[in-house]
Amino acid sequence: MTSPWGNYFENLCGDIPQPPIVAAGKLVRGIGLTLEAVGCQLPVGSQCMVQTVEGEIEAEVVGFGENITYLMPTEAVRGIVPGSRVLPLNRQSGLAVGMGLLGRVVDGNGQPLDGLGPVKADTRVSTNKPPINPLSRRPISEPMDVGVRAINALNTVGVGQRMGLFAGSGVGKSVLLGMMTRGCQADVVVVGLVGERGREVKEFIHDILTEEERQRAVVVAAPADTSPLMRLKGCETAVTIAEYFRDQGMNVLLLIDSLTRYAMAQREIALAVGEPPATKGYPPSVFARLPALVERAGNGSENQGSITAFYTVLTEGDDLQDPIADAARAILDGHVVLSRSLADSGHYPAIDIEASISRVMPMVTSDEHVEQARRIRQVYSMYKQNRDLISIGAYAKGSDPRIDLAIRAEPAINAFLQQGMKNILPYSECLQGMTALAGGLGKG
Repeated sequence: MTSPWGNYFENLCGDIPQPPIVAAGKLVRGIGLTLEAVGCQLPVGSQCMVQTVEGEIEAEVVGFGENITYLMPTEAVRGIVPGSRVLPLNRQSGLAVGMGLLGRVVDGNGQPLDGLGPVKADTRVSTNKPPINPLSRRPISEPMDVGVRAINALNTVGVGQRMGLFAGSGVGKSVLLGMMTRGCQADVVVVGLVGERGREVKEFIHDILTEEERQRAVVVAAPADTSPLMRLKGCETAVTIAEYFRDQGMNVLLLIDSLTRYAMAQREIALAVGEPPATKGYPPSVFARLPALVERAGNGSENQGSITAFYTVLTEGDDLQDPIADAARAILDGHVVLSRSLADSGHYPAIDIEASISRVMPMVTSDEHVEQARRIRQVYSMYKQNRDLISIGAYAKGSDPRIDLAIRAEPAINAFLQQGMKNILPYSECLQGMTALAGGLGKG
């Protein structure tokens, strides 16, 4: 029997857009990284399968225009011809997460790469989870031990802080990440290796992490030879996994290597679908996605754990004013800068303490700790500023007591800042060493 209210509601709701009909479509053009399809009305972010002469490849909807739907393949494009069918991919949405992820290596979609079988998942969550209300977050109030003396003592990190690791290529970023992985006091470590060399993935897992450390770690790998879409999803998957463990009440250390590759992947996708470039070739969407990704880390609410995050940022030609480096510095809670000149001189880790800063250090340390760190920085900086004069013998001893002190203290400060990659130092030992060093420098 027809309801007498049928026509009334039909007329009332006639102007409300109805959900699109999900139907198969076909390819009409493929240019560069994108495929253009007609007939498939799929929302942005949905998955589909493209039938080719060599099999099927998976793709994701990244945009649309009038009757055209833009697709981005998640793998190498091969065997595609005009008229190839595009079919909606019917599967459970979201990322499979659970305690079974510990000790595993997965790709950007959360699929295993280690040959150990399917990941045992407890639930599925969205990879685009909104950040926690800032008023619901716990404040950063306690220090985080990362096992590296130059960071623990002079750039102390707080639990729930988000730090940048700024450096050019080949100055020891990956080694420093491995040191922090071994030395951190965290329940779970989530590592996102995004856009880096495939060789580094295996080296990081087998050479840098021990068997015990691998059991509390999850590695998400999306190397440089994967599609930009997979590199983009690699970062988001790593953050989503970290959020899951935080929601279970655990303290998580999140390491993303690198944030720059994430931005480059978004640039490739945005330019491919026609978004105009803005700052040095980066479209506006890049600078919108960076804070959206970073803000998902940090302390949770009262019943949750925390995510302490380190994001590596590549500086082109060691230029800290690169657009991505400049944007990252503004949205992070501090930065550690690695110096190429220090690395070339054999000083490891090559942390430039003059250019590095932790914005939450005064909130997680004592006034005495802050004063000792400031004093060491002052003396070290004094030596650096006058090093050329000292090296060529132009400085006469006794001309300036501050420079005389810097010359005497320089060997001890350099020794304090250097550390072997396998020599992990606890936070208390770092503070004892700093107190002893600062005691010999007097008061500024």
